Amino acid sequence: MGASKTYLLMAAMTGLFLAIGYLTAGMFGLIISFVLAAGMNAFAYWNADKVVLRMQGAREVTGAERNPVIRTFVSDTQTLALHAGLPKPKIYIIETAQPNAFATGRNPEHAAVAATTGLLSMLTREEVAGVMAHELAHVQNRDSLTMTVTATLAGAIGMLANFALFFGGNRDRGGLITSIAIMIFAPLAASLVQFAISRSREYEADRRGAEICGNPAWLSSALQKIERGARSQINLHAERHPAAAHMYIINPLNGRRGDNLFSTHPSTANRVAALQKLAGELRAKQGEDPAANDTRRASGGPWG
Repeated sequence: MGASKTYLLMAAMTGLFLAIGYLTAGMFGLIISFVLAAGMNAFAYWNADKVVLRMQGAREVTGAERNPVIRTFVSDTQTLALHAGLPKPKIYIIETAQPNAFATGRNPEHAAVAATTGLLSMLTREEVAGVMAHELAHVQNRDSLTMTVTATLAGAIGMLANFALFFGGNRDRGGLITSIAIMIFAPLAASLVQFAISRSREYEADRRGAEICGNPAWLSSALQKIERGARSQINLHAERHPAAAHMYIINPLNGRRGDNLFSTHPSTANRVAALQKLAGELRAKQGEDPAANDTRRASGGPWG
């Protein structure tokens, strides 16, 4: 999903801002909303990644970390980025027992990837590599800009919709009933944009991530572990700021799953099935048998 799709997304979010403003206070509300939307779009483009990282409690790490697991994680992620032809991203850690990860940033030159401490403790090195390859695929496809801007603006639309209810709306246009409708349907429309974008881009990032790390089995195994962990562990940062939930590799909001209109992510079973199909295609193309593939998996990957 390239820059043009991002601009269309921002235009759609701007349209929601303008509609809410007009229905709330007529032409004056339209003008005020336009000014606010322009400022919000500019802010989201340049600063949304910083906002999301801060909301999720992420801290930047380097290879100088004392923890050897984190040092290995940083080194492997940088190696994967090099293999993918990407600049080294900034790398962040989130202190939570729930295994999960996401990517953010407006372009590959300003990208960041974040993983939870639960991810590093629960997954093998190869599985972590599969996850980070997936996140780097988002960066390479420039999905991270789309998803970051969406998270920021969706939350802002929800707040603006609540303001519409607070100020009572334009009485000539339905008054309280209109305000209630805005409060309900504006955030819903923004959320549907998030959901549609997230589901389609997750499948593509899975495919490209498998190519980057060299083994679809690493990512498929990781996805299953992350889903189990996400159901059993609560990510307080994500629960407090649910507008960013679609950015994670697996929905961090405890207990939510499924592949339907109102899910932020495809079902894990569907994603695993797609990766297994890809693995079979790669074996057939390369003339490999499953035993040879398992041997490469146990070797520690192209960096080890």
